[in-house]
Amino acid sequence: MTQAPHAVLTPEQTIQSLRERIEAGLAALEFPATPASLYEPVRYVLQAPGKRVRPVLLLLAAEALGAERDRALPAALAVEVFHNFTLVHDDIMDNAPTRRGRPTVHARWDESTAILCGDFMVALSYDLLARVPGIELKPVLDAYFRMVRLLCEGQALDKEFETRRDVTVEEYFHMIYGKTGALIETSFELGGWIAGANDDVMSTLRSLGRHVGRAFQIQDDLLDLVAEDARWGKKVGGDLQEAKKTYLLLRTLEVARDDDRAWFLRILDQRGLPEAEIDEARSRMERLGVLDEARRAVVSHSEAALAELGVLPETPARAAIHFLIDRLQHRLH
Repeated sequence: MTQAPHAVLTPEQTIQSLRERIEAGLAALEFPATPASLYEPVRYVLQAPGKRVRPVLLLLAAEALGAERDRALPAALAVEVFHNFTLVHDDIMDNAPTRRGRPTVHARWDESTAILCGDFMVALSYDLLARVPGIELKPVLDAYFRMVRLLCEGQALDKEFETRRDVTVEEYFHMIYGKTGALIETSFELGGWIAGANDDVMSTLRSLGRHVGRAFQIQDDLLDLVAEDARWGKKVGGDLQEAKKTYLLLRTLEVARDDDRAWFLRILDQRGLPEAEIDEARSRMERLGVLDEARRAVVSHSEAALAELGVLPETPARAAIHFLIDRLQHRLH
């Protein structure tokens, strides 16, 4: 009897199946029952809903280069656990009460619990990375440590920017490369290491990840001000209310003159913008062309990332990466 061929998944179905595999992998992680004060918050964080973009990209890169998904899964879980660790500690530093529609760890428990929860997740991330079979661990750990260093540097710069009035757009790009881009870049890089990619392919994967990271963050800054989808899950205009040095605000300060410049400098002087003035800020940025410039930057970096995909064999996994990058640049939340 002839066996029916396997159904060919669409790129969207492929990505969803990988998300489900990552969710199952996170749920299968085993932790002791005690002390509950440590492991309950860890479970709480890992059970939170998320797009799982970074582990999906890692799995797709590895598969596109010939590695089996199951072999790459521990590394995918590692980057997702690490990403969630950064959110826990970031929420403490920002004193954020909610994350993804739920109380943050330090709000639900306390700050000391959140710090310890994050510390454990860092160690768990390294442990998961070491579970990848048949891989030379030294270069992988070198790449991973480089990412951790860059991320910490990016977070430190972000905190420094809070008290500076002279932050440039280029400094902002350097900061987000650490905070956002480095982990996305490393996700592609780890996929390449697991698949045994050569140096040229690895270099292209890093470039691909840098472009995706920059497009992702600029789109995030843009959505903070223009999102209409309820699934955004954040207060629209929250960055301006907190006077965060985002691409939009810094670029506005570069191009604005006279009354416009004075109006936006007031955000820095007053350490934030009242919620009632968010609409006016949006209108002024639109008139100055900053929002359109941000949209073009997202498109430009997304297209640059897509151009790098030629280094990967033409496979369903590559098609899924293409689909995901395109989806990220057009996302509404």
